[in-house]
Amino acid sequence: MVNSTKEKHKKHMKFYTSLPKNLKPYFKTELENYRIEYATGNLKNAWNHLERAHIIGQKYPYAHTYVHWKMLQFGIKIKNGKEIIGQIPRLIFGGIKSFVGKIPVGNPGGANVPPLKPFPIEKELQDIFTKAGIHLG
Repeated sequence: MVNSTKEKHKKHMKFYTSLPKNLKPYFKTELENYRIEYATGNLKNAWNHLERAHIIGQKYPYAHTYVHWKMLQFGIKIKNGKEIIGQIPRLIFGGIKSFVGKIPVGNPGGANVPPLKPFPIEKELQDIFTKAGIHLG
């Protein structure tokens, strides 16, 4: 009896590791759009693409951690102390939370929002998850 309870629990425990291949192109597109906007000085648009990449990748440790790294670099480049300080714990713990499936779905990842608060996901991003066959619930 104890053994079957353990087996049941194991089946429901889901560890997330890397981005599914159907989601990867969307994540990469957001990062590329970030680079383009940043290089041309469109910082608001650049940041928006980082937030979108965060939402797309936050379920997966490597992608999640990478976006927080890019957000930290962005904070340093624009000399925003709040963003720099806010990204450090996110960088350290974000990937761990992803790995065990405990993320605030839709959170854009910046230091201007509470790190554990879920947010509604805009329709365009919802459509990306749907096209990629990813369930967010």
